Amino acid sequence: MGMNSVTNIGRNGIQDWIIQRVSAYVLALYTLFLLGFFISTDVDYQTWSALFDQAWVKIFTLLALLSIAGHAWVGLWTVTTDYMKSAGQRLLAQAVVILGVFVYVVWGIQIIWGL
Repeated sequence: MGMNSVTNIGRNGIQDWIIQRVSAYVLALYTLFLLGFFISTDVDYQTWSALFDQAWVKIFTLLALLSIAGHAWVGLWTVTTDYMKSAGQRLLAQAVVILGVFVYVVWGIQIIWGL
């Protein structure tokens, strides 16, 4: 079992490609949604809080958060495997990325769901 198979989120390039494309569409839709909200609403704490009190917004935000995590992981995995030739340095860099992505996802879930 090689280093690439241990740290790769997908089993092959097609899965990684799909993760990148689907996550990009989710993030684009989420960005358009927020942009539309900001353009059409006089945003203050009450309107922002009311928006995020809705379950569908929390779920959409969670989907966007998970999309960021997947998109970042596949992208950074690709960069580290393409440009870092030392297996030890690559593993360390990928471990730092995994830890960072995990922390942001857990922190984001806490924020979204008020845990």
